[in-house]
Amino acid sequence: MHLAYPAVLSALLFCTGVYGVLARRNAILVLMSVELMLNAVNLNLVAFDVWLSRAAEETLHSGQALTLFTIAIAAAEIGIGLAIVLAVHRNRGTSDIDKLRDTAEGHGPDDPDDPGDPAVPGGPDTDTPATGTAAEKAEATA
Repeated sequence: MHLAYPAVLSALLFCTGVYGVLARRNAILVLMSVELMLNAVNLNLVAFDVWLSRAAEETLHSGQALTLFTIAIAAAEIGIGLAIVLAVHRNRGTSDIDKLRDTAEGHGPDDPDDPGDPAVPGGPDTDTPATGTAAEKAEATA
């Protein structure tokens, strides 16, 4: 078997994974796309290991050893990543990456621009509408 067949298949799998990471909004589908990219790398490592072992007299099978390390890292990554996604889904009610991005840019309780603060105009004890960055963000995401 030629080296070109697994290399082309690996390139197609990797490109499909990159497209999935860039185009998807669901965090679980992004994790699946990362796994697809890691599996493409594994296929490439094994294919080059077999191809190089035919050329060399001594076979070290270093590509297969690296593949085992990559599989172990991928298993840990999917376990931790899925736990994080499930925890965020329980707290926020969504796993949409675009909506979670606004969470990272949100204001903390110590921020003086927090509209929940009674001392800030637009807070809970005033009759004025909310002004500032929180209103702009709500308007921008709507």
